[in-house]
Amino acid sequence: MPSATTETPSSDPPVRLSLPLEFQQDIFHNLRAEDALLIIARGLGLLRLVTNLLHSYDAAGNNLVILVGADERENDWIGESLAEHAAISGSPKCRGMQLVNTDLTNVGTREKMYKRGGICSITSRILIVDFLSGLLDPTTVTGLVVLHAERIAATRLEAFIVRIYRQKNKNGFLKAFSDQPEPLTGGFQPLSNILRNLFLRTPVLYPRFHVSVAKSLEGKRKAEVIELEVPMTDLMKDIQNAVMECVDASISELKKGNSGLEMDDWNLDSALHRNFDSMIRRQLDPVWHRTSYKTRQTVRDLGLLRQILHFVLTLDAVSFHKYLDTVLAASQPPPGSNRQNQSPWLFLDAAHTLFDSAKRRVYTGKITDPLAADQTGLNPVLEELPKWKLLAEILEEIERDVYFNPQPNDESSGSILVMCGDQSTCRQLREYLTTMYADEVSDDDIGDRKPSGNSLMRRKLRNYLQWKRDFARVSSNLFEENQKEINGTSKQYGGAASRGGRAPPNKRRRVRGGAAGLAAPTRTTSGTVQIAGDKDSHIQSLMQELAQNDTLNQDTAAKIDIGADPLDDMDDYYELYDMKDLVLVHPYDGDMDDHLLEEVKPRYVIMYEPDAAFIRRIEVYRSSHSNRQVRVYFMYYGGSVEEQRYLSSVRREKDSFTKLIRERSNMALTLTHELDNLDPQESFLRTVNTRIAGGGRLAATAEPPRVVVDVREFRSSLPSLLHGRNMVVIPCMLTVGDYVLTPDICIERKSVRDLISSFANGRLYNQAETMLQHYKSPMLLIEFDAQKAFTLEPFVDYSSSSLAASSAVGSDLQSKLVLLTLAFPKLRIIWSSSPYQTASIFEELKKSQDEPDPIKAVQIGLESGEDPETRTFNQTPQDMLRCVPGVNGKVLNRLILEYESVVDVANAGERELAEMVGRENARGIRGFFGRSVWDLGDEE
Repeated sequence: MPSATTETPSSDPPVRLSLPLEFQQDIFHNLRAEDALLIIARGLGLLRLVTNLLHSYDAAGNNLVILVGADERENDWIGESLAEHAAISGSPKCRGMQLVNTDLTNVGTREKMYKRGGICSITSRILIVDFLSGLLDPTTVTGLVVLHAERIAATRLEAFIVRIYRQKNKNGFLKAFSDQPEPLTGGFQPLSNILRNLFLRTPVLYPRFHVSVAKSLEGKRKAEVIELEVPMTDLMKDIQNAVMECVDASISELKKGNSGLEMDDWNLDSALHRNFDSMIRRQLDPVWHRTSYKTRQTVRDLGLLRQILHFVLTLDAVSFHKYLDTVLAASQPPPGSNRQNQSPWLFLDAAHTLFDSAKRRVYTGKITDPLAADQTGLNPVLEELPKWKLLAEILEEIERDVYFNPQPNDESSGSILVMCGDQSTCRQLREYLTTMYADEVSDDDIGDRKPSGNSLMRRKLRNYLQWKRDFARVSSNLFEENQKEINGTSKQYGGAASRGGRAPPNKRRRVRGGAAGLAAPTRTTSGTVQIAGDKDSHIQSLMQELAQNDTLNQDTAAKIDIGADPLDDMDDYYELYDMKDLVLVHPYDGDMDDHLLEEVKPRYVIMYEPDAAFIRRIEVYRSSHSNRQVRVYFMYYGGSVEEQRYLSSVRREKDSFTKLIRERSNMALTLTHELDNLDPQESFLRTVNTRIAGGGRLAATAEPPRVVVDVREFRSSLPSLLHGRNMVVIPCMLTVGDYVLTPDICIERKSVRDLISSFANGRLYNQAETMLQHYKSPMLLIEFDAQKAFTLEPFVDYSSSSLAASSAVGSDLQSKLVLLTLAFPKLRIIWSSSPYQTASIFEELKKSQDEPDPIKAVQIGLESGEDPETRTFNQTPQDMLRCVPGVNGKVLNRLILEYESVVDVANAGERELAEMVGRENARGIRGFFGRSVWDLGDEE
């Protein structure tokens, strides 16, 4: 990593910075000089700027700097970079980064860490609890660094943290960062709003067209870029045009059925963006319960069609046809259903073109009656992706270049880096590069080798025909799952990753994939094979014919042995190679790609799919290293959705920066009142509590109202809104209730989803019983989402087959609420349309009431001598969880903090668990409980 000695402002000693470019140094000095919000274009090295800024404070010593908003991968990136800076500088004051997350639950350890100082990355939930509980005094914090500023809304925990920090600490610095300008341009004065939430006044904007950025990246060190436009095949063009026609028809159908909404952005160009589905759903959410079944179906179809547009360019012909098979099966109603249940786009002529063209890319003809004399059979076509051939040609060109220039005069490693969009594409390319010479009988005449994906496609066709025979058994269930998804009642679980094959053939270059590639999606499909007569016998004969073609090259196939286990012959598979002999296939991975380029030092980069951010990373990398040459091959399908999406993303980013620059020039100056400088009498009047009406016991009191809040409730926005209403929020580990407003009022808060699950497992009855035992006025708060409908039972389309099911769910929930009130007559129910209304209700409930005692609230429900911090689960459930595969000590602590019972852990999805405990542990937990739940269901 290049370094440059830079004098930091003030009295701090000089530190070693890895900021060789002029615009990077300008940004660094601006941020050191004043508090600001930095909005920078993607790919210009945001994390490198953050790391250097943190290192400058770390090298100064005696600082406590808090990093907020970083995810696990960003923490790893920043932690490693800070360690490298500390090693290079040799300063004894540098201590690197300390991580405070749910693994570190010991209060004493956190308190010692805070007193020791340094750079601490803390999860938002832990930090806000430590601020409010007094474990960490905000006045002792030197500064606060906030990542992902585009996510900071008024109700977010990060905004709550910044508010408390600024109220109690006027001198500490505050820096915020974002490389996503698009979310900051929606609504009225979005930049002013985000600055107000962050208590900042100065926005610093650095788009790609900034003069300093352009000067740094467009000099003599500019990378060599070769742009390659790949033409699509005729059938791929037909498929794309057909899908676009279906998308256009679906958007028109949505506009027709929802005329009262803002629909300026509901067009074909906007439909290409990945957030189009969420944009439409966000607009429809407030009236989702009143939308027709046809509208909900069309919203789901739009996401499906956009996925098809992506897969036609990335999946091979067989996998794409297989995917369409599942799409059609999921969209076809069972026999006896009315035609209205089927998606409208399936009745268009374009849909027929889509399925027919996808089939003709794989095979032509059909299997007739086996007794007929003119037996034709299936004729495999096996159309290859056009990019495969071009990729092989590029590799051959690189081979020739390396042969004539074996020792380049630079510090690059000579390796080849192939960048793809996702892991499934990486796996596909690895398989192709491994088998593209499998049809060669001999390697004697190497000059005549012609790369081909025929061997790979034949194997995929055999697997498809085998899969097709078993698919009929499960296809009938896909339609039911599809209906659940349309109605928003299905659960999504993460798919398992499939492992790749064994080593490639022993040629000069070796191929290394990114990670274990994900299997091609098989959620939805279309286009069934129309076969008459004895289908199985003809499929078997075709498979034998394909197998006979493969036996012509047994020697080469033996060398490749795709299906073998790599561990069978470890000596052949695991050996050291020079970097110049490697071809690395890797997916785009955001800021992690900066580390990849620095570590691999590639001489050649092949961008298999376009990505604007990675192009800028290459520009920054090449401009930062004058002694490293880089040649970039930029591939894209000409006239495709891929090209349009790329150009549109660049244009949207540029337009977003233009809007931000315009708003910054017209932005009003924000004035804040400093309470410390007020007259003592005015300060008292600002804090006086006027809730007590005339005739009360006290005319006025300077003591602000208090609310005792369970620490698990800080996952919601309600504690932040209560604090915004000048209430003192006291976090505690409560055993009974979620909020204690007065000595007599205890409230259990439930969202609608939590309410349904609490009724299902019986936990709500136990909670109501314990509240009645210890409080005179127990209450159940049912809180709705502010962006969704304030109703329990949705209005459904009377032509929908799901009417009975929806009515049953609504009436069942109402019946359970009635039974709950009959069982506990003293339990009061509060209905709230949003967290904002809940805060107002709490304020009304506290009028003329005494303040709660936090110590008594914590002790209620505990046995003598019991520690409230270990009361989340009793010992028996903890012992049960320890026996679950994937649960160790750290994982157990996380589960105890995040979930209230073992049932909640069992019902959690794999994706949700993976975010907390890692993918492997989540897979073990989900596999255990998933299997157990289904087995119990079968027994019942």
